[in-house]
Amino acid sequence: MNKFYSVLTNTLIANVTTSFLWFALTFWVYLETRSVMATAIIGGSYMLMVAVFSLVFGTIVDKHKKKRVMLASSSITLISYLIGGLIFIIFPRAELSDWMSLGFWLFGAVILFGSVVENMRNIALSTTVTLLVPKDERAKANGLVGAVQGVAFLVTSVFSGLSIGFLGMGWTLVIAIVLTAVSVIHLTFVRIPEDKIVHDPELDSKKVDIKGSIKAIRSVPGLMPLIFFSTFNNLVGGVFMALMDPYGLNLFSVQIWGIVLGITSTGFIIGGIIISKKGLSKNPLKTLLIVNILIGVIGMLFAIREIWLLYVIGMLIFMAIIPFAEAAEQTIIQRVVPFKRQGRVFGFAQSVEAAAAPITAFLIGPIAQFWLIPYMNSAEGKSQLGWLLGDGSARGIALVFLIAGFIAIIFACLAFGTKAYRRLSAFYAKN
Repeated sequence: MNKFYSVLTNTLIANVTTSFLWFALTFWVYLETRSVMATAIIGGSYMLMVAVFSLVFGTIVDKHKKKRVMLASSSITLISYLIGGLIFIIFPRAELSDWMSLGFWLFGAVILFGSVVENMRNIALSTTVTLLVPKDERAKANGLVGAVQGVAFLVTSVFSGLSIGFLGMGWTLVIAIVLTAVSVIHLTFVRIPEDKIVHDPELDSKKVDIKGSIKAIRSVPGLMPLIFFSTFNNLVGGVFMALMDPYGLNLFSVQIWGIVLGITSTGFIIGGIIISKKGLSKNPLKTLLIVNILIGVIGMLFAIREIWLLYVIGMLIFMAIIPFAEAAEQTIIQRVVPFKRQGRVFGFAQSVEAAAAPITAFLIGPIAQFWLIPYMNSAEGKSQLGWLLGDGSARGIALVFLIAGFIAIIFACLAFGTKAYRRLSAFYAKN
């Protein structure tokens, strides 16, 4: 467990770095362009790249030692951020601030790529839990992972807003580059005891083993439906990813919004700590579905009125229950999938689940920008839905949250009655 704690410490450093620049980029894009569509495209592009590359990442994790994978991931992220810094220096400020220009998208793409590659070490971390932690303690270990991610979220959300507000994007890039370099150096001294790679003969000659991933998943009754169900969690996540920051920046200045995100992200820490102490229920799948229902309820209510305290409380509760969903899915896969194939299964799951978010982000940005926001600001919209959503400049975004939350509740309730739910629950109990 001491070795696992060392890996977690390094993960904290790496996650702080990646989240810091990712949050900063999102804030900077909206403040420079004032375009919901631009932030939706940026957020959707991130999830699209995660969906595409996760299949490759999973295969890489299974074919190499986990520490080597983590080092490669952090090193590529460092190189990407250095290139992003050069682009920021070379291109004129006016072009970098114009979301219709080449410079803007080139800069955004390089930063996005560096952040996406960091997901490879997260897949490796999930398999490292299996490697280092006894199976009965893995739910608690996954809770610790969630708590660490929450600490990273808290630190970076506060300092990203302050950094963009007071220092600007240039110095924000410098900070991110330095922190990334620190994480690479620290990781070289972290020991992960993996004497040999557990080889899968079917994998040796393949760069991307989609067939092997599907085979491993289909061998577990109900696991494939679980993965596809989890995409609906990301469906709501895609809506939040596209519109949460624009909504918050309508209520707060960028500096205050960063602090609000820091305060509400303590929910991640609270949820993670509860799991690390109490574990999950005997049936993590049941926990996952209940969490999705709660997410839907919160999504429907936390922007029902343009009241900052309501939004903040809703976000805090939302972030406190997210670790339960993530820990539940990870614990199930770590229990029922052989270690030699876990990288590909985690990669496949991440790819499929992430694919929902860019679809919703790419759709919801234009829909919100050109239809729902103007509609809710019109006299007709206010007269028809004002009784439900109240008054304010962001009622169109609130309507999107309401619809997405309702969809999440319906699908989670339907999942309880499926054969796949009963089969996977029984299979998990036997292993």
